[in-house]
Formats: sequence, C-alpha cells, structure tokens
Amino acid sequence: MMAAGSALFLALWLLLPPVGVGGAGPPPIQDGEFTFLLPAGRKQCFYQSAPANASLEAEYQVIGGAGLDVDFTLESPQDVLLVSESRKADGVHTVEPTEAGDYKLCFDNSFSTISEKLVFFELIFDSLQDDEEVEGWAEAVEPEEMLDVKMEDIKESIEIMRTRLERSIQMLTLLRAFEARDRNLQEGNLERVNFWSAVNVAVLLLVAVLQVCTLKRFFQDKHPVPT
Repeated sequence: MMAAGSALFLALWLLLPPVGVGGAGPPPIQDGEFTFLLPAGRKQCFYQSAPANASLEAEYQVIGGAGLDVDFTLESPQDVLLVSESRKADGVHTVEPTEAGDYKLCFDNSFSTISEKLVFFELIFDSLQDDEEVEGWAEAVEPEEMLDVKMEDIKESIEIMRTRLERSIQMLTLLRAFEARDRNLQEGNLERVNFWSAVNVAVLLLVAVLQVCTLKRFFQDKHPVPT
C-alpha cells in the first residue's frame, strides 16, 4: 500500500507544474523554429532571450532561392560578435555558457539584387534548471519510501528518455528542412527543364517550316512555258 501511494505521488509530481511559495516563477524558455522569406537586398534580425549559464544551439538552412546562400551573424547581449559567416547554405553554432539577455541573429541577403531566399532556423536551449527540477522529486518522498521505489533508477530512465525524445524532435525538424530544400531545388530544376524543352521544340518547328518553305521555292517554276 505504501509503494502504491508513493508511485501515485510520484506520477502527480511529474505531471503537475511546481508551485513556489512566493508565486510562480518565470516560465522556462522553449525551443523554437521559424521559416521566413528574406527579400533580395535586405537584412533581417531576430532577438531571442536566454537565461544565464545555459547552452544555446542555433542552426539555420537556406531551403529556397538562387544559390542557396546567405550571410549570418550572431551577437551576444553585450553586442559582442560571436559568429560571422558569409555566403553559407547552412550552419550549426553552440553558445555555452550563455549570458542573461537577448541574443541577436541576423540574416543578410544584401549581396543578392534579384533572388529572395527562404530561410529556416532553429534555436535549442539546454538549461541547468531542467536538471534542478528532476532533482526535485527525490526531496518530495520520505527516505523510507525510497526503499520501495528505486528513485535513482526511475530518474535515470526518465532523463535518458527525455534526452532521446528531444534529440528525435531535433532530427525530425532537420529532416523536414532538408526535404523542403531538396523539393524547392527539384521544382526549380523541373521548371528550367520544361522551359528549355519548350524552347527546343519551338526551334525545331521553326527550322522545319523554314526547310519546307526553302524546298518549295527550289521547285517553283518562275518562268512560264510559252505555248
């Protein structure tokens, strides 16, 4: 009976959000992904808040547009340039540990005067606060109850499962970005093939008509025969 009550309490502890004494704390920063259209000759910047002493992974890909390239910069909350890349199709960068404040991510397409770019980027946070929340269950159960429920084993299994699920989500998002880029590239190739095929057919028809007209002129008798 004690073990069943302990298991029920543990399940409620995992499902319900923690409540502080002085009110709810700030919500954790969530991972995010975004796809946007960057016009030709334009620069667009995004700001992302980050906690202190965490890990930030920024990943981007150009999935549409001529050349599939863009300029990328990443600046810290103190306006320190952390990453600067020119004419790249994709990139992955990790900032660890982070500073508390707003990080600035800029995508620059000013070098292109005609082609717009379709850009995908993703921000992944790994905060130390998550580890503190996992450690919180062990303090909620009495020491004698921990003899029936192997807290360390459960905690380790859940942590491994959480890490694998997060990695699976990241890989699926990355695969979707690759699929979108390949699809846009194939559609562009298909349009070019269809255009030049139509041009070739038109040229062939024009040449055929010119040949027929030329042969007709060869066999035409321009001098009438006297009778």
